Amino acid sequence: MYNMLMPAKQQFAEQKTLVFEKSGAQVPDWEEPVERLVEALVQDEFELYAQRIVALDQPKAAPMAEVLLRMREEEQRLLPPGSFLPVFERCGMMPALDRWVMRRAIARLARGSRVPSLSLNISRQTFSDPDFPPAVATELSRHRVPPASIAFEVLEEDALALPNSVEQFADAARRIGCCLTIDGFGYSPVWLAPLQALKPNYVKVDRAVIRNLNSQTARGKLDRIVRAGKKLGIGVIGECVETNEVLATLKAAGAGFAQGYGIHVPMPINEVLQ
Repeated sequence: MYNMLMPAKQQFAEQKTLVFEKSGAQVPDWEEPVERLVEALVQDEFELYAQRIVALDQPKAAPMAEVLLRMREEEQRLLPPGSFLPVFERCGMMPALDRWVMRRAIARLARGSRVPSLSLNISRQTFSDPDFPPAVATELSRHRVPPASIAFEVLEEDALALPNSVEQFADAARRIGCCLTIDGFGYSPVWLAPLQALKPNYVKVDRAVIRNLNSQTARGKLDRIVRAGKKLGIGVIGECVETNEVLATLKAAGAGFAQGYGIHVPMPINEVLQ
């Protein structure tokens, strides 16, 4: 892992200002940010959190949860993702973080869980890492965890920006037996293209659609996504659900799943899975 240190330091030096301007969250004032991130990876200074995804049309369906991340800082203070992910991204270190999360999530499933399926976010940089899918297969085999217990979340914008890389990743995930979710789905006017190319198991309707369901435009897009999902056998998840009204609209539209603070606030993963 330390062989990434010098290139990452050079890249951070060139783009440091951009990190702080674009993050949208307060970034800690680390004297040596790259060394701090490498130390955090080596010392396991992250905490897995999880948020439940509930079934709307199949009450007895097995529950799912999305894995989220926090970073421990001084005095056990937990940093939100917006405080450290931009630095990982600008330093080209996201594949290392994605691998850390993947290994811990699989190991946690192996200890037993009342939530048998976990969804893991994959960064754009990891699509270019040819060693990531084999590492997933190795961890699943080592811990004897069914591959279908893991779903990888791919952003729609990444699928459109890097179609070849994302398709290769999707093919590799399918060969292993893992599931695939397109996140932020429906934001682009060409949202059908990723469905045809990636053949995902699930799509998460973009938050811009969910938060504007009182408009005919957003409701019409939701209806079209649900129809496409049913035709292709793809589960439709409404994310960022915060009110009962939105939940009722999703049910009426025929969406299969929902996720958001109005349903379940993210908690430490052990509290969700135990």
